[in-house]
Amino acid sequence: MLAKVSSCAIIGLDGELVEVEVDISSGLPAFAIVGLPDAAVQEAKERVRSAIRNCGLAFPQKRITVNLAPADIRKEGPVYDLPIAIGILIASEQVRANAAKGLFLGELSLDGQVRHTQGILPMVALARERGVGSVFVPEADGQEAALVDGVEIVPVASLGQLAVHLQGLVPIAPFDRQAAGAPTAEPLWEGTDFRYVKGQEHVKRALEVAAAGGHNVVMSGPPGAGKTLLARALPSILPSMTNEEALEVTKVYSVSGLLPSDRPLISQRPFRAPHHTISHAGLVGGGRQPRPGEISLSHRGVLFLDELPEFGHSVLEAIRQPLEDRVVTVSRAQGNVTFPANFMLVGAMNPCPCGFWGDPTKECTCSPSTIIRYQKRMSGPLLDRIDIFADVPRVEYEKLADEAVGEASERVRQRVEKARARQKERFAGTRLVCNAEMTPLEVREYCQDTLEDGAKSLLRLAMNQLALSARSFHRVLKLARTVADLAGSEAITTGHVAEALQYRQRDSG
Repeated sequence: MLAKVSSCAIIGLDGELVEVEVDISSGLPAFAIVGLPDAAVQEAKERVRSAIRNCGLAFPQKRITVNLAPADIRKEGPVYDLPIAIGILIASEQVRANAAKGLFLGELSLDGQVRHTQGILPMVALARERGVGSVFVPEADGQEAALVDGVEIVPVASLGQLAVHLQGLVPIAPFDRQAAGAPTAEPLWEGTDFRYVKGQEHVKRALEVAAAGGHNVVMSGPPGAGKTLLARALPSILPSMTNEEALEVTKVYSVSGLLPSDRPLISQRPFRAPHHTISHAGLVGGGRQPRPGEISLSHRGVLFLDELPEFGHSVLEAIRQPLEDRVVTVSRAQGNVTFPANFMLVGAMNPCPCGFWGDPTKECTCSPSTIIRYQKRMSGPLLDRIDIFADVPRVEYEKLADEAVGEASERVRQRVEKARARQKERFAGTRLVCNAEMTPLEVREYCQDTLEDGAKSLLRLAMNQLALSARSFHRVLKLARTVADLAGSEAITTGHVAEALQYRQRDSG
């Protein structure tokens, strides 16, 4: 007898419907799975056999053929355990039910329990798009699946429970979104608060501007000046994510298998800080079956690259395109996969290998040629994509010993939230979220057309003296727009442009 059950595959961040066809025929006992299965899918044969037996049901001693269609899509992971088991039970007539209107997802343990499966969120989203009535998911993933409205979620604890449900004997209650309430919120940022960072007021201001407009930052200074501390304090002033942004981030983490079991919705902006030995695939994404890299795991958050010049040249060059396009495309022989990569890049570096070039108190031991080679590890095109360059000098004793605390992160974040609210209103009806995402069309409309005469004169002078590229020109305007938003001004004044230009001083070198 033939049975058909629907399941789902993950390609990049998107789901693809998979039809699980199970045929049981006479002959010597055999169990074959076809349709480009990987090793984990092939191992499903042993899990399904033991799960059916340990649930008190009979595993057919016949020839079983399972086809995962379409056959040109590679199937990977244990998500097909549950649909294969249900298909066998229906084909062997132990369960008489019509499974055509449901989508079955889940890994089986040997005792028949249904385990957590990664990638549930995009699979359920696909079910809603395709008009699937019910989605059967592991009980542990019920709350994650319920983030997608418009589809019935049935949480399944075990294969035996599902078999009884399909026969109509003991129905499983659908997941009650109202009773479950909103997903558990993540705790507030538990890192460093700006109030405890001594000195560096100009760097804090630069980070505030960066947070308000989503701009990229590179901090340079001697060892121990507080670059890493400031970078790790940045999330404390970032604005809260919208529901749409939270779902985007949660989708990435669900596919990557990094979604916390106790918090199905990522509500805090990601902060990723990979080591400088990371590979190209680890940063950008890749693998035989492409998976998101660090730049995608930083989507809508911060990617912090400490000791920036120590990263491999090819690794740094690989992030140039994502910094512009806000997405990254991984190409393989089987096809292309696109991942989101809308992140803030924050880099920290020393000015030279010893770290003390330009330091007023400690002499640099590096030769001029060594300093030039060190700084040239980062290419001009990459540096041209950085909005803000901030020098982080050593902190004087008086400031370190001062018992007074600085401005709290909460107050800074309130200003950032207000600036983001202005940008949200400005970009209503578009896909833009913050000033850093503006294209030349928006720059002309919201920046150049709002420049005061004095600001235009200053900008013209800066273009000539600093030899700004066209990209740098637009980035200065975006920065000035952000500074004006923080000040609550619709017009961009000379002061706003002057502050934006001071962050581009690196271009003069």
